[in-house]
Amino acid sequence: MQPPRTPWQALTRPRFLRTAWPWRSAGYLASGVVTGAPALLVLLLLVVFSFVLVGLPLLLLAGIALGGIERRRLRLVDLDPAADPHRVPDAPGLAAWLRVRAREQATWRELAYAVLHATVLWPLDLIVLAVALGLPALLMAAPVQLALDGEEVRVAKGPLVTTYPAAFAAAALGVVLLLALLHPLAALAGARAALTRALLAPREAELRDRIGEVTASRARLVDAFEAERRRIERDLHDGAQQRLVALTMALGIARLDAPSGALADQLTQAHAEAGRVLTELRELIHGIHPQVLADYGLGAALADAADRSAVPVATDLDLPRLPAAVESAGYFVVCEALANIGKHSGATQARITARCENRTLRIEVYDNGGGGADPAAGSGLTGLADRIAVLDGTLTIISPTGGPTVLRVEIPCRPLPAPSASSSPRTASSSAKG
Repeated sequence: MQPPRTPWQALTRPRFLRTAWPWRSAGYLASGVVTGAPALLVLLLLVVFSFVLVGLPLLLLAGIALGGIERRRLRLVDLDPAADPHRVPDAPGLAAWLRVRAREQATWRELAYAVLHATVLWPLDLIVLAVALGLPALLMAAPVQLALDGEEVRVAKGPLVTTYPAAFAAAALGVVLLLALLHPLAALAGARAALTRALLAPREAELRDRIGEVTASRARLVDAFEAERRRIERDLHDGAQQRLVALTMALGIARLDAPSGALADQLTQAHAEAGRVLTELRELIHGIHPQVLADYGLGAALADAADRSAVPVATDLDLPRLPAAVESAGYFVVCEALANIGKHSGATQARITARCENRTLRIEVYDNGGGGADPAAGSGLTGLADRIAVLDGTLTIISPTGGPTVLRVEIPCRPLPAPSASSSPRTASSSAKG
């Protein structure tokens, strides 16, 4: 059986009185009095200042500060962490922070809780503590009071006690009353904690905020990934490729100047090897982020990929310019699909169809091969499916044994504004590689 996480769960266990939960509950209510009384004084002061519009921003800040304290204090009686419901501002600085906080529902819930806590909740906590702990404490102190007085004592403003047997009976009654009242005290502490969580850390709102933050951070990661790809491409193109070109030219000149013999043969081999390395580097650069994709968009890049395919590919493309991350994901999925068609399918014909409709990019790659494609078997499409999922897209493969195979990609997107006529994207319609 799992240990209890709240006083309500602890109350259902037979060993409740032998655990720390009764005293955790009492500590929670007592700390509520400690925070509530100063909160009342601060709110009254800020309300006075709000008549000259100075206290209004400070009221919001007071609610935010008290909300943070209350979420930490909640750990006394609720072992599940209460996450901060506030969003992280998109920009640094106090002004951006204040704008975000003023627009959040969590800020106004915290202000409402601060008013409720300062005017209703902490006095209620005090009354419960006085009844559940104060009254039994007075009864249990009857023998001590009688010993100090020497003659008589009125216990808890009640009966007059003049003998030690009566005083010890009052003390025993206090012990019994304490053990009995600890149960409703814990129940009230659980109710207070539930109210605090509902106002300051609602689970549904917390989940929505977390999903929104994860979505935003995921989009930032995609943009950072694309920026890093382009940086690597630029460094290879402007650095390593230029040095290889210079090396190839130098080896070619040295080969021409060298006399016939072993040295000339070695220079010829080195020149040919440098040429092959340069060719591979150019192919690598093209694979990282082809220039046609950056300059003309996804439609032109897919047409170029179809032209370079080992299998004849018909294309039906009608695409505007799309966000860079969407174009890159769509392009590399199609390239991977064409590579698989050429290596594994045995197809003699393929077709690429791509449209952007209802703010969704839809790409379909068809081939007439033998089918039986299984992404889980390591076809290379699994990683691309994860990349598309980052953009909230889906990748579907229909490949029965015997074929044909159809790969479908859908990515939500919003077309970019139409470029000028001089830089309009290339599109291809119903063309085929013969």
